[in-house]
Amino acid sequence: MATGADVRDILELGGVESENTGTINKKDIINSDKKKSKKSSETLTFKRPEGMHREVYALLYSDKKDAPPLLPSDTTQGYRTVKAKLGSKKVRPWKWMPFTNPARKDGAMFYHWRRAAEEGKDYPFARFNKTVQVPVYSEQEYQMYLHDDAWTKAETDHLFDLARRFDLRFVVIHDRYDHQQFKKRSVEDLKERYYHICAKLANIRAAPGTDLKIPVFDAGHERRRKEQLERLYNRTPEQVAEEEYLIQELRKIETRKKEREKRTQDLQKLITAADTTTEQRRAERKAPKKKLPQKKETEKPAVPETAGIKFPDFKSAGVTLRSQRMKLPSSVGQKKIKALEQMLMELGVDLNPMPTEEIVQMFNELRSDLVLLYELKQAFANCEYELQMLRHRYEALAKAGSIGPLSAEGAHPDGQAGLGMEEGKGDAKDQIIDVVGAPLTPNSDLENTLSVNGRGDTLIWT
Repeated sequence: MATGADVRDILELGGVESENTGTINKKDIINSDKKKSKKSSETLTFKRPEGMHREVYALLYSDKKDAPPLLPSDTTQGYRTVKAKLGSKKVRPWKWMPFTNPARKDGAMFYHWRRAAEEGKDYPFARFNKTVQVPVYSEQEYQMYLHDDAWTKAETDHLFDLARRFDLRFVVIHDRYDHQQFKKRSVEDLKERYYHICAKLANIRAAPGTDLKIPVFDAGHERRRKEQLERLYNRTPEQVAEEEYLIQELRKIETRKKEREKRTQDLQKLITAADTTTEQRRAERKAPKKKLPQKKETEKPAVPETAGIKFPDFKSAGVTLRSQRMKLPSSVGQKKIKALEQMLMELGVDLNPMPTEEIVQMFNELRSDLVLLYELKQAFANCEYELQMLRHRYEALAKAGSIGPLSAEGAHPDGQAGLGMEEGKGDAKDQIIDVVGAPLTPNSDLENTLSVNGRGDTLIWT
């Protein structure tokens, strides 16, 4: 038989009183709809659909989960400017009234619409009128300090009158200048005369002991500048193309110069490393056998990192195999590894000897010296190729008649050493200098023409 709890469960009724008593009250039956709506409103949640951006979802519902408004509203000011609320106040009257501009000296009368409350006030845009203060001189000052044989007083007065009238716009002054009555002057002449008088008056009227900022105008520089600008403007398309070509060639020469400097530094590092290694070997041979291990621990020659092979030091804790010290680092390329194996085979040295303490140390030193020898031979081959290229270029220029022939010892027939030339043949010299920076052959082609062995033999060109 169904109990009151079952009936409440079916009707979705709840309450402390009904649960305790186990009976259905009149209040539970009447207020059942209100409780359902209250429960549903409390548990109602909105979840943003997948794929919908947060900004779009925020337009649908506010923080209070209200429905979106039917009409656009502006309840919050935020970053917007407040809109004009029309109809809140009485409209201010406007009048059609005359006005004069204080910047004009002719007393012209104009009309415009203006608020009635502003009647009688000055024109608001007159404050933006800025005039240049042109100095005024007296007759006595002109005769004592400003007199010039090339300029008359009437011509100077005319110049200052135009400067005051057109606010030092010298192009306009030159256009309005009376060239019929006075001598024809250029813009630079007018500027030079004006600023010369201003500097003179500033020095005369300045109090003693004051630092003055006197304007200086260099008329000669201005004339040269305009002349150069006119030449630049009047260039032909062929001249423009030639200039662009020369600029590109200059950039190439600078790039080649940087490459030569870099190759020179690398070669110098290799030579320094070779000299340091040789001195180290001599010092080890001369040193007593008892002091040899102490010297190795305390004194280490400063050898550049690029010289030879830099083997890693196993200083970490734990057990390691001595043969790991003979393993070549990853910084050594495959070409160097193959060349190193070939030189070891030519010397009759085993590629994997017994890894005793002395053998490991000497084997690593041998391979480091062989790699250094390989790099020196490669650098020598590059220099030899560059020298041969310059010789062929020089011979071609000598056959063309640009320069004299090259002697067998690499000197000029007149006794001058090097690539000496006469002073009148600078073009050929420029061509030779440009060739110096020509790119070398790739390393792959260089290795095909280079026969490397471990005994330090001479290079064989095929």
